[in-house]
Amino acid sequence: MKQPEVHLYRAADYPRMPWRNGGGTTQEVVCNPGGSAAGFDWRLSIADVAQDGSFSAFTGYQRIITVLEGSGIQLTVDGSLQTPLTPRQAYAFAGEAQVQCRLLDGPIRDFNLIYAPARWHARLQWVAGAGPWTFHSAARDVLVLTAGGALTVRIDGKPQVLPSRYDCLHTESMDCLAEYRLEAEAPLDACVIELLPRSV
Repeated sequence: MKQPEVHLYRAADYPRMPWRNGGGTTQEVVCNPGGSAAGFDWRLSIADVAQDGSFSAFTGYQRIITVLEGSGIQLTVDGSLQTPLTPRQAYAFAGEAQVQCRLLDGPIRDFNLIYAPARWHARLQWVAGAGPWTFHSAARDVLVLTAGGALTVRIDGKPQVLPSRYDCLHTESMDCLAEYRLEAEAPLDACVIELLPRSV
């Protein structure tokens, strides 16, 4: 059985870059391939939103956003007012949509998955509460972001430790079904993302 490639990305090392529309900055968690914002397949990022405003356009991509910190936001997508988005609620929308953001009660921090749906399937879910929590996946790329404290992820029994809040574990190039088990001393607070390339 092929062994996966495992990468640990530390929150303290995430590079910060300007938004495409110049309205703020984003910390990039991981980008595939090669960190190129001009033509990536998928990207995870954390953004600080301090004021109302518009989102940058990512034509040809799908976006999933979740509030990490703060009260929440309310989005207007292509002129349609959406239900307010509070922490740990994931919301998906097309990257080319015209999106306006209104803060509900002060600044927020959010977590974003942006991916090319023509080339990738994606599944994002939040895990909360008492652990441990186990799931099985045959996805080529599995990413786990801890939004709480330290987290241990066992991949087919082998432990990988995420020491700090917003650290991210990336398991790459699995070619078979694997078992993932999330464990923490505190209640679980983590995001699990599975990415599978579409057949050509």
